[in-house]
Amino acid sequence: QVQLVESGGGLVRPGDSLRLSCVATSGRTFITYPMAWFRQTPGNDREFVAAIRGNSGSTYYGDSVKGRFTVSRDRGKNTVFLQMNSLKSEDTAVYYCAADFGSPISMYLRRASTYEFWGQGTQVTVSS
Repeated sequence: QVQLVESGGGLVRPGDSLRLSCVATSGRTFITYPMAWFRQTPGNDREFVAAIRGNSGSTYYGDSVKGRFTVSRDRGKNTVFLQMNSLKSEDTAVYYCAADFGSPISMYLRRASTYEFWGQGTQVTVSS
């Protein structure tokens, strides 16, 4: 059974930084598989934020966060991080960690349907 647990959300002011973590617990390791972050606001679909491949460590970002957010992973601990800098009010959302035991091509890494496993989400609120 695979379980993803996010942490690190909270209430911050515009311009602040926040770091999210996601720990994957499983009988299999995610070291060689992609992990990703999505976010969702009420009434909207999940939006791709960032993804990182397992083997190569290649990273991918949504246009709205490029240059401000950084995704990384600790392969030894089955953990993925999302460093969020220069936060804006429009970054307010529930952030979800996702993972899959596949090796999709790059364009599919941005699709929520690619990922089989999801965390419960962590709320990030950016407000003055």
